[in-house]
Amino acid sequence: QVQLVESGGGLVQPGGSLRLSCAKSGTFFSRYAMGWYRQVPGKQRELVAAISSDSTTNYADSVKGRFTISRDNAKKTVYLQMNSLKPEDTAVYYCNARIGTIDYWGQGTQVTVSS
Repeated sequence: QVQLVESGGGLVQPGGSLRLSCAKSGTFFSRYAMGWYRQVPGKQRELVAAISSDSTTNYADSVKGRFTISRDNAKKTVYLQMNSLKPEDTAVYYCNARIGTIDYWGQGTQVTVSS
């Protein structure tokens, strides 16, 4: 049974920073591709950033240069460092773990960027 537990969300002012963490239970963490998605009410969930098992990364255009995804295989954790936050980054952020065609999701963590 795979569980993903996110933490680090909250309220931050525009221009501020937050770091999200996602800890995965179980084994073989290093074999999983990991990602962060976000969703706002009435819109589809969208990819924010992803990191493959060999640590190749990719980002949505809207967050390039501001967000950084990283992984610590020893801690079975993936991180999303978010800098220069904007009000339009406000969303529920979900952690994703993928192996082959199987996806696992965390419960989501709210990020609100507001003054």
